[in-house]
Amino acid sequence: MRRAAIQLSFLVLFWLLVIVSLGQETKPSPSKVRLDSTAKLNLINADTKWVEYRGRHALHLVPLAGHEHAVDEDMLAVLADSDFKDGTIELDVAGARRSGYSTVEDEHGFKGFIGVSFRVQDTKGEMFFVRPINARLDNQLFRNRSTQYESSPEFSWKRLREESPGVYESYVDLEPGAWTKLRIEVSGTKARMFVNGAAQPCLIVNDLKHGDGRGKIALWAHVSTDAYFSNLKVEPAPLRSSP
Repeated sequence: MRRAAIQLSFLVLFWLLVIVSLGQETKPSPSKVRLDSTAKLNLINADTKWVEYRGRHALHLVPLAGHEHAVDEDMLAVLADSDFKDGTIELDVAGARRSGYSTVEDEHGFKGFIGVSFRVQDTKGEMFFVRPINARLDNQLFRNRSTQYESSPEFSWKRLREESPGVYESYVDLEPGAWTKLRIEVSGTKARMFVNGAAQPCLIVNDLKHGDGRGKIALWAHVSTDAYFSNLKVEPAPLRSSP
């Protein structure tokens, strides 16, 4: 009888350990995405050069030949080996207006737009970007537009601003042309952006327009931007075991 009770106790303990282990998060495999000269990039409306910029080796995203004065083009470098759903994307960006573009402070000016897209599938993707020049203007309305979320192709920043003023953009201090650390945390239909190591996010999106998806990561800049990227780090979210 006693022996049977001991065996039953061990059996109960065993199953308790199994149940606990199934509910625990398991560490995901480290991301293989790197930003260096060996990275496989699918370029859209852009070319790239590896250069030294402000003390570091950086990827310079530049317009295609003959498009140096275009005004309505996005430049993208899609990381071909990336596959991102949830987790964290960190990278340093430096963006400033290239010479020859309008310096007016209103919507017609060019503000050094630069950022990162994620969950990219063909023309679809979620994106956070910054407007460094806006951050140092003496116009509070435009300072409040220093950061931006948009969801391509349906939800441009213009549409989001018209339909939900002030919800998908915010202020954060930025310096044009200086290295700026971006940290994007993504979980399901929510994402948050942190800038320069801040403990609190400067922009929170609780309704990613493409829902809970996955796709590639892309470096993004407007054609009018002198754009540099470095120190990319991608951390997938911990995986939860299923019972």
